[in-house]
Formats: sequence, structure tokens, C-alpha cells
Amino acid sequence: MSDTVVLSNNKRSHSDDIEGGDAKKTLLSNNSASMLPTDPAAALASVRHEFGEHGGVNMSIETSATFTVMEPETMGRMFSGELGPDRDFFIYSRHFNPTVLNLSRLLAAMEGTEAAYCTASGMAAISAVMLQLVGCGGHVVASRTLYGGTHALLSHFLPRVSNITTTFVDVTDLEMVKEAMVEGKTKVLYFETISNPTLAVANIPELSKLGHQKGVTVVADNTFAPMVISPARLGADVVVHSISKFISGGADIIAGAVCGPASLVNSMMDLHQGALMLLGPTMNPKIAFELSERIPHLALRMKEHCHRALVFAKRLKNLGLKVIYPGLEDHPQHELLMSMANKDYGYGGILCVDMETEERANWLMNHLQNYGQFGLMAVSLGYYETLMSCSGSSTSSEMNSEEKELAGISPGLIRMSIGYIGTLEQKWTQLEKALTKLKEHDLSHKN
Repeated sequence: MSDTVVLSNNKRSHSDDIEGGDAKKTLLSNNSASMLPTDPAAALASVRHEFGEHGGVNMSIETSATFTVMEPETMGRMFSGELGPDRDFFIYSRHFNPTVLNLSRLLAAMEGTEAAYCTASGMAAISAVMLQLVGCGGHVVASRTLYGGTHALLSHFLPRVSNITTTFVDVTDLEMVKEAMVEGKTKVLYFETISNPTLAVANIPELSKLGHQKGVTVVADNTFAPMVISPARLGADVVVHSISKFISGGADIIAGAVCGPASLVNSMMDLHQGALMLLGPTMNPKIAFELSERIPHLALRMKEHCHRALVFAKRLKNLGLKVIYPGLEDHPQHELLMSMANKDYGYGGILCVDMETEERANWLMNHLQNYGQFGLMAVSLGYYETLMSCSGSSTSSEMNSEEKELAGISPGLIRMSIGYIGTLEQKWTQLEKALTKLKEHDLSHKN
């Protein structure tokens, strides 16, 4: 086969190097965000399907670190931004990679945003957004109930390296949020759609309205509620994810994503000023391919996670335990979540049981894993097995005692990411037996 034939099989031809391009379209998805269906699963199905190099139903994995051009002049036009990935011109995989870019399009469609960029971890996504939006000496208003790593970033790292300060607030208190934002100084309002680990639900429409009135960019971490909530459709400007959790579903991948306006994501990829471009939290294309194969069944997985979490929450409450779950009618933000949630996806796959003391929490988790086979003592979430952790001494351990108390994290709070392995009744029987054993344990220690 001659070189001419081989080159004609490329997505762009020799003549494409001569034609003009529009750098502004670099990260725009194929469909306008406003034209995509509002149901996340339907939106995902509307994205252009990428075929493999030889017509395979699965896309090819582009593992090249660097890419060739047909004409030497093309290289300069690519670096100037005249030609870009929107027309299949790639320079270097730290900048853009075709396989990773396809995953980014899927994430943008799912969240209903113009663009997205996938990163090497959730913390990479969060850190890059903060550094891009908040300059040295800037101010952030954030929920006081956050993942421990995010809390540490805002309370310790950013003040030290860039004098960025954060005021932590109760995001369910809209007046407190409003008073904390200083017009002209506050750059970001940051919260989790469903908070880790206390499962408080953020009023995204009202928080977005307050932020926009003060000229503040509203950033929502939607790690706990993919498919369930669509923050951008409710007013948030930027949505971040730890893809490692529900979206991956296999507890075998570390990854993150930034979803938002094309103007913002493109600015984060600027050669001179872009936080993503210059810090380089690059996703491996092999990881991007893996994730692209899992996203089509995310809706099915989320529905089962959420269904089982609701059933278990109701039954645990009927047994007299202190259960926190947004799907329960006595949850403070139950009606709010119902008003925001996408239809038929449920109320989230996480529930919390407050065992009051760390000793009782540890006893129950130990029995559930090592005797009952109900789940695993491990951090993270979204796995097919139930994952359990005592939040105060694990994922929220970066917070001091006062911060935990303000956030509502008690010493005996068990966070359970409800899995879907086995049958529902099989898993419930295992959980119920462990609770019976706990009662016997408590009685023996009282006597």
C-alpha cells in the first residue's frame, strides 16, 4: 500500500493543513449544550459515536504522546491556536489527546455543559479550577461540609502558596452564604451537590442566583450524584467530578473532570496562563478508553445503587437507627432534592448510619465485613460492593474536632456506599443479622 493511500485514510487530509480553523471551537462538543436532551442518559446517547480506526464499534486508543503534521508551516499555526483538536489537529497528548477528548465530550453531554476536560484525578480537577478562577489574594466561599482533601486544599494549601482565603459556611443557610460573599473579592462559591459525608443537599438554583448577583463563579462538585442531579442545568457555572467513584464504578481507576463553559475550559488550556495546560494533570488515554466503555451503563448502575440505598435506609430507620438519607421524607432537604433531581434516578447511592461512638461503628463494620460478607471497610464509593468507612477518622480526618462538629460529622458516623452485588434481600439479611449481633454486644457490655 502506498503512502498516498495510507494518508487518505486519516480523518484530515494534506489539504486540511492549508485551510483555516477556529481555535475558539477547540473544546466544544458536537451538539450545542442547550440542544441536548435534559435526561443525562438521553444526552449521552446523542453524542457522536467514535468508531475504531478500522471500523470497529469501539473507538481506537490513541497512545501517541506526539503527533505529526503534513506541512512544516502547520506546526506554527497549531501553536498559535489557529488549528486545533476540533479539526483533528493534535500537537502533544498533555495538551489534547483524541481518546481523552472523546471522554470529555461524553462528560460534557452528561452534565449539560458546553465543554469538559478530563484529568488524572478529582483533586486535580478541583485544584485546577480554583487556581484558574481565583488569583493570588483572592477569596472563596465554600461549604463547611466537604471531602477532607478539598477542605485541606482550601484551608491549608491555597492560603500558603497563593494567599487565597476561604470562608466556610453552612450552605443550607442562604443568608449566611450571601453575607460571606464580598462583591469584587470573592471569586468562587464552592459546594458539593450532596455533601460528603453528611448528605446535606445544596439548593443549587438559589445558591447560583446568590453567587451570580455578587459576580461569583458557582462551582459544584457532583461526585455523589452523577445522573441524579445536573447542577449546570440548575444554574451552576462549573461542575467537577471525581470520576474514580460512581462514574468508573470499578474502584480501579483514579480520574477527574471539569465540566463548564467552553470559554473557561479553553482558558484552562491556554499555553501561557492555563492551569490545566501548565500543571499537566493529564489523563492516560488507556484510562479514558476504559471510562468511555463504562459510561453507557452508568444510568443503570446509578438506578440500582439508589434503589437499594432507599430500601435499606427505610428498613434501618424502621429498626430505630439514626439514618441519614436524602430519600427519606424526614431528611431536611428531601423536598428540595425531589424538586431538583432528574426523574427516575433516585436520591443517591450513599446513606449514613450514626452509631454515636466510633467503637460501636467499628464493631459493626468489622462484623459486616469479616463475619457477614455484607460489604468492605474501605474509603471511596460507587463500587459494586458496599463500601463502609467511619468518616470522622478516615475521609474527613483532615478536619479538626471543631470543624467536624460544625460540619455535623459525629464520631460514630458510618458512610455506606451501597453496592448492587447479590440480591437485595440477601444483602439485607446480612445487614440485619449484624445489627442483631450488635444489640447482643451492647447488652453484654452493659451487664
